[in-house]
Amino acid sequence: MLTGNVVRFSPRNATVLAFVSCMSAAGFLWPFFYSGENLPRTQIFFWLAITVAVVLTISEVSNSQLDAKSVALLGVLAALVAALRPLGAGALGIEPMWFLLILSARVFGPSFGFLLGLISVFVSALLTGGLGPWLGYQIFAAAWIGLLAGLLPGRDRLRGKKEIALLMLFAVVASELFGILMDLQFWPWALGADTQLSFLAGAPIAENVSRFFTFHFLT
Repeated sequence: MLTGNVVRFSPRNATVLAFVSCMSAAGFLWPFFYSGENLPRTQIFFWLAITVAVVLTISEVSNSQLDAKSVALLGVLAALVAALRPLGAGALGIEPMWFLLILSARVFGPSFGFLLGLISVFVSALLTGGLGPWLGYQIFAAAWIGLLAGLLPGRDRLRGKKEIALLMLFAVVASELFGILMDLQFWPWALGADTQLSFLAGAPIAENVSRFFTFHFLT
């Protein structure tokens, strides 16, 4: 059944949200462009971005962009995703939270998917005590996956096996993307400076990219 977008950010807030996402992307990609000697505290990118994203969400609610039913639906699904997340820890790489997040974003649209990813990971961290410098990375990685799932083509055309195949392919790509982003958060600190896979500040971009992806696929 085709469902219209439950959440639609206003053009102004969508622009700000795009800027926030770019700021968060800088927090992931800095190792490829940084040339200083001391590693930066990149978490500041994410806490600023999360603060802005929360303010935007409150703004959408106060401006009636999110009605009571939409807020209730978002809350219920966020609670379910948050509850599913601990079940995937160490379970042979199976993460049931992505199943619900991707399908919800596909049905209810990209803005809903972004909010669901952001809120559910934050709630999960509160429930499991998973608060730490890694949380900002996890929140925005999940939010982006929800956003991309909602932007998949053919919501009004694809049905049956074709749509299932599309969602399966996206799930594979999204899981790899999430793994890459999570490795980026700690790779600069993980190995020290004395291995062939270590981050080298000031090295050519191609060299650090090669070192990172070798590290990613070997681990």
